[in-house]
Amino acid sequence: MIPPYFNLFDYFLSDARLSEIGRRTAIEFRGGRITYAELRTEVDYWRGRILERGVGQGDRVAILLYDSPEFIASFLATTSVGAIAVPINTFLSPEEVIFIIADSGARVVIAEEELEHKFDSSQPNSSSVVIVETEARPHLEPKEDLTERSAFPSTTNEDPAFLLYTSGSTGAPKGVLHLHGSIPFTVEKYSNSILDLTPDDRLYSASRLFFAYGLGNSLSFPLAAGATVILDSERPQPARVAKLLEEQRPTLFFGVPSLYRALLDLRAQGGQVDTSSLRRCISAGESLPATLFEEWEREFGIQILDGIGSTEMLHIFISNRAGAARAGSSGQVVEGYSARLVDDAGREVEGEQLGNLWVLGKSATAGYWKRAQLTAQTIQDGWVKTGDIYRRDEAGFFHHIGRSDDCFKVRGLWVSPVEVEAAILSHPDVAEAAVVSSTDGKGLATARAFVVIRTGREREALKEDLREFLGSRLPQHKIPSEIDFIQELPRTSTGKVQRYKLRAEGQAGRHGGPDEH
Repeated sequence: MIPPYFNLFDYFLSDARLSEIGRRTAIEFRGGRITYAELRTEVDYWRGRILERGVGQGDRVAILLYDSPEFIASFLATTSVGAIAVPINTFLSPEEVIFIIADSGARVVIAEEELEHKFDSSQPNSSSVVIVETEARPHLEPKEDLTERSAFPSTTNEDPAFLLYTSGSTGAPKGVLHLHGSIPFTVEKYSNSILDLTPDDRLYSASRLFFAYGLGNSLSFPLAAGATVILDSERPQPARVAKLLEEQRPTLFFGVPSLYRALLDLRAQGGQVDTSSLRRCISAGESLPATLFEEWEREFGIQILDGIGSTEMLHIFISNRAGAARAGSSGQVVEGYSARLVDDAGREVEGEQLGNLWVLGKSATAGYWKRAQLTAQTIQDGWVKTGDIYRRDEAGFFHHIGRSDDCFKVRGLWVSPVEVEAAILSHPDVAEAAVVSSTDGKGLATARAFVVIRTGREREALKEDLREFLGSRLPQHKIPSEIDFIQELPRTSTGKVQRYKLRAEGQAGRHGGPDEH
């Protein structure tokens, strides 16, 4: 039982908790181990460094760090003094990093030494900067707590704690504000019911801490359970992840569909992928194709529990469960959340009709930072509009149809890219696929498919084979009239397919630009 708390620092690292778990390993990083007691010392140290720079309640502290003990310690130190932590995606361009620092009004920036070039700290009125050495991180040593615990401001579950910025794939990044009570709610409702963690569990997430998905996987859930999180500052390339699975032997692994696909391909090419230590595999970020779910279970004997979450809801709110997972679905509503499907007028749809997904739960954002109009458009009476189109089957499983701005009509009939992609992926020669809206030579709406193939088959023959293959599985209006073979799909740093780039590429191809048919 987690004792009473008034902010996230006490929730994870109070004196009462440390008396129980202080000697347990909280973090494994670069061959070293950090206990919960040592993590508390590190948080105290970072609290002092933050306060020395004049940070007060409500001030923002930007964190531009790789996954590391310093990330977790500085995040909790910031929230402990009533300030607001602002994790920044390390994959972003300098322009995007500068935008987030300015938009959030960060008073302090804590940054990796090798990432300092992504922002200019020499400008007048710039934030105070604390640099962390990227390579030569010192081992933890006794550090003096520079603050008096009694001097800390009083915070509640309803006070702001952290600000997560969206990827900006549809415009400038938007700050999503969360409260001190948001994380405990995701722990109680998702982690405790779906992950069923114990202090003996070892968690590894390929999704980074600066994402909502990764923040839960690598900070909220392991620390709340008194378990161990395995942190890695390197890019989660398939070979790197496979090596970590073999050497570090996590019991829970969190990935995205494209990474699970890449690990299967690595295995097929003769690479070593050891999943023998795993008892749970979790996927989010994009829909997990049914074929991928089935192939992973067939190859490794363990199911991938797919789910849907969002930055606005902080973590997963619809999920499959161990022993009750359904291929091709996002699962059922997580206890404590409510979900409904509505038409464009806001009326609930009946049966298995398609509808816009709205979600209600206490982990929902308090609103978009400095964007009152967008907040009002997205949140209605506590319900958050996700922008996803779903159908719900008779057993209560939710099936993702697509993003509302990705679905399109052909011959006046709706086309779901997810459905068409699933059909393409069931072809044995296809590794990945993405479908976007397009127009044919007559200017009429059509579907266009971008396909990554497994084999060296002659492309024109494979193209005709695919059309015939899809003709037996899809209505005529859903069959792509154009098929492009490409080396890899463009993706965001979260692993999501950048469909807008594919639409633009298709436009270039029709007008004589470079493409690969």
